[in-house]
Amino acid sequence: MSTPDLSIGQPDAPTINVEPEHAAPHGYTSNKDAYLKRLKRIEGQVRGIARMVEDDKYCIDILTQVAAATKALHAVSLGLVEEHIGHCVVGAASEPNPEARAEQIDAKVKEATDAIGRLLR
Repeated sequence: MSTPDLSIGQPDAPTINVEPEHAAPHGYTSNKDAYLKRLKRIEGQVRGIARMVEDDKYCIDILTQVAAATKALHAVSLGLVEEHIGHCVVGAASEPNPEARAEQIDAKVKEATDAIGRLLR
């Protein structure tokens, strides 16, 4: 029986570069505390899952907790996508120069669709 690959990282995962235009206040800024609270709760869930593995708990019980943590992360992700569309895409639409506006909207929509694509993999 072979040992399963338990590596978390993805060797072919894209590197994310933060460009200067991303340094401005983000759409989620007004909800930052709520996001941090949810992420800390998820972090606690993941630590609990690790304890379950350490304590040799029943695999289905562990999988149930993994599913709950995954669902919680998806909820955070969807909230961030919504914030991106409501702030960044709408902000790009307010660009006065029509050519620049179209280019900025396309770029922000592409960022959102690329992010959604990564979430669905």
